[in-house]
Amino acid sequence: MTLDFLSMAFTSFGWGALLDRYGPRPVLLSGALLLGPSIALASRAATLLEFQLLYGVFVGAAAAAIFAPVMATVMGWFETHRSLAVSLVSAGIGVAPVTISPIAAWLMASHDWRTSQLLIAAGATIAMIPAALLVRSPPGMGRTKGVEVCAEPTGMTVGEALRSRPLIILALTNFFCCATHSGPIFHTVSYALTCGIPVLAAVSIYSVEGLAGLAGRIFFGLLGDKFGAKPVLVVGLLVQAFAAGAYFFARQLGELYVVASVFGLAYSGVMPLYAVLARENFPLRMIGAIVGTTTMAGSLGMALGPLAGGLIYDNYAAYGWLYIGSFGVGLGAAAIALIFRPNVERARMALAA
Repeated sequence: MTLDFLSMAFTSFGWGALLDRYGPRPVLLSGALLLGPSIALASRAATLLEFQLLYGVFVGAAAAAIFAPVMATVMGWFETHRSLAVSLVSAGIGVAPVTISPIAAWLMASHDWRTSQLLIAAGATIAMIPAALLVRSPPGMGRTKGVEVCAEPTGMTVGEALRSRPLIILALTNFFCCATHSGPIFHTVSYALTCGIPVLAAVSIYSVEGLAGLAGRIFFGLLGDKFGAKPVLVVGLLVQAFAAGAYFFARQLGELYVVASVFGLAYSGVMPLYAVLARENFPLRMIGAIVGTTTMAGSLGMALGPLAGGLIYDNYAAYGWLYIGSFGVGLGAAAIALIFRPNVERARMALAA
């Protein structure tokens, strides 16, 4: 998973730049065509290194072609209720742990891991390619019949946007936010097993977390439209930090269900708000590169959790320091988000339009 998110980080900006130039359909189709075969090839890996490269590098690159471009595309279609719109679309991510994780566990009970992975690859290919073909480019994004569309004033360049204070703060917030929840997410099942909880029950904790995340995206989307994306983001980051720390005290299945519910609600709810803040502060014509940049920062944060959790457990035979560290990093994310200020140049452009 560390390689997976590193690959996402290093490819997110490139996919975002292609989105700005050509629109969403070619980018999403490329990701769909890369995802299934990469999973299938990983199922045939003969060594651990082959598996790490195929699944970590290529699946990560495929995921990067889907996540950020989808979020950026949604931002182009909605001028009002953006928080709710992007939250509803990103709710698909919350459905995955509720559905695919139990399916994967069921497949593993009936087949070996190679066959299970191959079946998942086939399902991903069958589902993703038609879905990618249905996505349309919003007005002002990409090119129409070879002519670049630009519905907004052109005051800011991409280079200026990448060096701007709002984007740097937004990217740093996303980095620390993802570093907060990545460890608890990927070590939830392992931690539950160390508490003596059976395998299927341990997997169900992850599913509960995902189900809560589905509700959290919608809930935080509604709050974002009502109170603004920034204050809701700060509150969500604080809740996430305390929920991550609460894992330290949870040992029983019921306790883990409660903590997973709050944790999933918070970390899933805040994630779509980064795309909303990006759209509010930067022009649509560069939104792919902007969301790609914040996603790159978030992916680097996500890459820390799996590795850090594994190192902590290998050295201490327990996950306690993982949750204490996640709590501290989560407070840091909330503090950085507090200093975020709107892009003055973007506000001037909006007034001029």
